[in-house]
Amino acid sequence: MRNFHPHKTPMMNQKILCLLTILLSCHTFSQQKMKDYSKIMRSTNIYEIDAFLRDAHPDDPKRLILKPRLIKMLREYIRKAHPADQRVKDFQEKIALLRKKPSTRMSFEEFNEQIRQRQIAKFKQQIIEKEVERAYKTKVYGNVEQQETDVEVAAPMKSGMTDEEEAEFNMLMSASPMEKKNNTVKILNSLFDNDPNSKESIVLIENKSSCNMIMRIEGVGNTRYRLPIPAHGDNTIVVLKGDYLFSSLVCGAQYASQKTVQKAVMVSLGANQQK
Repeated sequence: MRNFHPHKTPMMNQKILCLLTILLSCHTFSQQKMKDYSKIMRSTNIYEIDAFLRDAHPDDPKRLILKPRLIKMLREYIRKAHPADQRVKDFQEKIALLRKKPSTRMSFEEFNEQIRQRQIAKFKQQIIEKEVERAYKTKVYGNVEQQETDVEVAAPMKSGMTDEEEAEFNMLMSASPMEKKNNTVKILNSLFDNDPNSKESIVLIENKSSCNMIMRIEGVGNTRYRLPIPAHGDNTIVVLKGDYLFSSLVCGAQYASQKTVQKAVMVSLGANQQK
């Protein structure tokens, strides 16, 4: 004769009911956590569009419209931002990422590489000032005016530059002797100024490629600089300290990187490498 347990069935039913309740709660919670992008094409919210670009399928056609819209919104925010706004640096980094890929999502490898590059930059900055100072000391001893007239300008190259960019490059390179002299004096003053409270710092761009290029350095508001660098040459500029978006075309390849300029900074670019 089979043993009968009168309390077993109600207890089992209670456990099943409890399990179903938990599963239903989890399902409801997951539905609440899902983002609603049904009205994303009308959105004017930077964070909402950024989230969509991170979550959407790589082939989603809405990316073609929303990616440039987000870049434009980020640029507009930076232009109007207060110099001390902590979001400026993050937004500059977002623009740099969007220029290089479809969204601002970073893989673990990319995040790891970013940390590694920042560590390398710290060590590099410790020797940059000494290297740049030594190089300029070698050039500066003697007649500064003669040094300016001895500067060689590489012939403009079509490769990687539009007609408009080429004209802009030639215009920037053909600065008057007075402008060159003022720029040289400014660089030298900054180079030998050891005042930690100085509001300016040196940026040196080295162009290892076979194409002429223009480095665009964009900060908060209307703080912008353009630096022409001949093929296989370098150029230097003095900028206000702060957060900047560095961007350029190197033989047709897009370069974009966010950098914080507090000390002398050197950027070395090549046709097949970006540092």
